[in-house]
Amino acid sequence: MLDSVLAKVRMMIEGDPGVRKVADDPLLSAELLLLFRMILADGKVDDNEMATFRRICRDAFGIEGESVDAVIEYLDDFGYETSGTQAVDLFRGLDLERRKTLARRMAAIAKADTQLAEQEIQLLKRTLELLGVDPNDLVQAKH
Repeated sequence: MLDSVLAKVRMMIEGDPGVRKVADDPLLSAELLLLFRMILADGKVDDNEMATFRRICRDAFGIEGESVDAVIEYLDDFGYETSGTQAVDLFRGLDLERRKTLARRMAAIAKADTQLAEQEIQLLKRTLELLGVDPNDLVQAKH
């Protein structure tokens, strides 16, 4: 019980640990922003796309539970300051495998609702071009 109270006090003072992690890492912020923009590309937030986003946050970045909601709020509050192109620019200098990983994650979110909208296809296509990633790399089984 005391641990729970101390954890709540620490969160009030220091803020959400997931948000701190994202705020302190421009590359992570950019990636989550791009992933969330993929969710919004078709104009609606689908439960399956959100579940995929949450899974990626948990498995790839160690952000889970209520922290994901706080991170989404953070991205909503501060994401308007960063364009998609600016976010992608942070990835251009990274190795090809890292760029492919981002592209695969974006594709996973786009496919999560089983309906690829034209806007999702266009966003993914443009991102692949900017990243220098071949679309065929997304269908290869390297997860």
